[in-house]
Amino acid sequence: MAKRVAVIGAGVSGLSSIKCCLDEDLEPTCFERRDDIGGLWKFSTTVCSVTKRPDFSETGQWDIVTETEGKRDTEVFDAVMVCTGHFMNSHLPLESFPGICKFQGRILHSQEYRTPEGFEGKRILVIGLGNSGGDIAVELGRRAAQVLLSTRSGAWVIFRYTDGGYPVQMMTTRYRHFIAQILPSRVQNWIEARWLNKRFNHENYGLGLTKGYLNFFIMNDELPTSILCGAVTMKTSVKEFTETSAVFDDGTVEENIDVVIFTTGYTPSFPFFEEPLKSLCTQKRFMYKFVFPSNLERATLAIIGFLSLKGSILTATELQARWTTRVFKGLCKIPPSQKLMAEFTKKEQLIKREAKEDVGKDKADYISYMDDLASHTGTKPNILLLFLRDPRLAWEVFFGPCTSYQYRLMGPGKWDGARNAILTQWDRTLKPLKTRFVPDSPKSASLSHYLKVWGVPVLLASLLLICKSSPFLKSVRGKP
Repeated sequence: MAKRVAVIGAGVSGLSSIKCCLDEDLEPTCFERRDDIGGLWKFSTTVCSVTKRPDFSETGQWDIVTETEGKRDTEVFDAVMVCTGHFMNSHLPLESFPGICKFQGRILHSQEYRTPEGFEGKRILVIGLGNSGGDIAVELGRRAAQVLLSTRSGAWVIFRYTDGGYPVQMMTTRYRHFIAQILPSRVQNWIEARWLNKRFNHENYGLGLTKGYLNFFIMNDELPTSILCGAVTMKTSVKEFTETSAVFDDGTVEENIDVVIFTTGYTPSFPFFEEPLKSLCTQKRFMYKFVFPSNLERATLAIIGFLSLKGSILTATELQARWTTRVFKGLCKIPPSQKLMAEFTKKEQLIKREAKEDVGKDKADYISYMDDLASHTGTKPNILLLFLRDPRLAWEVFFGPCTSYQYRLMGPGKWDGARNAILTQWDRTLKPLKTRFVPDSPKSASLSHYLKVWGVPVLLASLLLICKSSPFLKSVRGKP
């Protein structure tokens, strides 16, 4: 009899989880509190509680209480996949802004913002420079009388396209990842800063990073132009509010503020769990590989999509779900809870002594994290073996975009079409752009041209480094 798996949430993580359950012959039931898409879906259903059964240590089973149209129901499941994400509960730190209670204008969180209609002619203050803050400021800048964008830290602004007009996500390659691993962090940061400032000087636009803050990146194509046109004005942190104005840390005052929009992020929440699981699961460092809670005797609970990543979250959630369903079936193993809890306690102590950074606060490196998960399922591509068996494919895997097809080349879930998909991915990326044919147009040197010229020397050097990677990387990392 197939194991019953409860999938909580019908977003992208939930859909991936359902498919992976079906691929492993599990029986998924999806609970979605809204009435939109979400194996078996139960729409407009709220999950009230997820609790261990009395015999959990032997069975790993869970009791799930749900409510649909006022009617409560309890079901037993062999495993649970929580796919609610971390954008449910808005973080609104009003207590950190003196005088906000006296402010007479409108206050809202970015979670409440939908369209720029209704903000015409307003003077608007946006607090927080993340992706949401940048997007909202740019959009309102086209309608509002003035938009002020307040930031404590500043940010590096990345465009959605890179040199040559290629999508920036397609520039995430194993070759660049390898170079980044062997370069000292100071050198890498210097190269990044030089490249980003080449497009526009961030200091001149009021976006430079405040001293003491680590590198912080947002993706926005239009923010620099909006600042240049005066539609958006950059400001420092807010010191305090009055009835109609905002006083900033640099001493400046902006009068007649009509609306304040907080883009201050979200607070992780799992209200259906009991303590201490409810609190512990909000700490990403408590989650083994950001997926499995460390304190459970049975690995039958997984949190899917609860991470920040320097790359596509969609491919990561799918790989998380593939790994999780194989753990549920007993085909993959994770360390025992005693060992995981010991590691968690050790991390906590080091972080409190500031001897170790809290990795849960930063975005995980895309290729490192994906390869780590794939190594547990046997789907991580073997680059050296590929160079011996299929040099053309190996070239694209190493120097080309690291897309999800790479994790379908081998192992469980292997797809016969993965090779062709990798070899033709640039064709599919560029075809929608080539809607106008220009005969006999002059062609500049392309990326492929430079690869042909420099590819062989670079490849030989890279292979040499890979062969010596273990002692080499250790010696480099050991340098101050």
